[in-house]
Amino acid sequence: MSTLEIADFIGIICFTLSGFLIAVHYNLDILGVFISSFLTALGGGMIRDVLANKTPYIFTDTTPIILVCATVLIALLFKLHKITNLEGKTTFIISDAIGLVSFAITGSLVAIEANFNFLGVLMLAFLTAVGGGTIRDILINKVPSILVSEFYGTVAIIVGVVIYLLHLVGHINLFVLTLLFICSVSLRLLAYYKKWQLPKL
Repeated sequence: MSTLEIADFIGIICFTLSGFLIAVHYNLDILGVFISSFLTALGGGMIRDVLANKTPYIFTDTTPIILVCATVLIALLFKLHKITNLEGKTTFIISDAIGLVSFAITGSLVAIEANFNFLGVLMLAFLTAVGGGTIRDILINKVPSILVSEFYGTVAIIVGVVIYLLHLVGHINLFVLTLLFICSVSLRLLAYYKKWQLPKL
């Protein structure tokens, strides 16, 4: 299994859980729960693949769909739908942070494979990380997290910058990406708990 696949699977599982918790929080029915989970987990990856001129791999591989369904069923089994006060719960915050960073990494790697320039790498990292969640938030009439949340989309951009620089010096490997993953998730969690935000006008 490649580094890209590992990061993608981690992102799918964590963003499925994030989408599930958001859907339950907004009292969606069971179909709404699955739609929210699928969009959050797979929406960003579909945008990424289309921009990279690839057939979205969820149409050719059943693994992502199995991961989404299994994650939703496990969440139901462990009664995660009983969570209240969603925004302050560790389960949601951590799963969302891990999904964000994982998809930022996959977006950057796909962009590099497609020979995108610096701006292309940043855009694909950003859109892969926040695309699915943004579509979900719009559907449930919620202000997208990238517009209001502490240091959210910024983390995806930072990941894109670092991976592009690593590509320039030829040091993209599993160890370095794992280290970047840990540091980026930690940055997102620290920003959340410290309430760091970009300046507002």
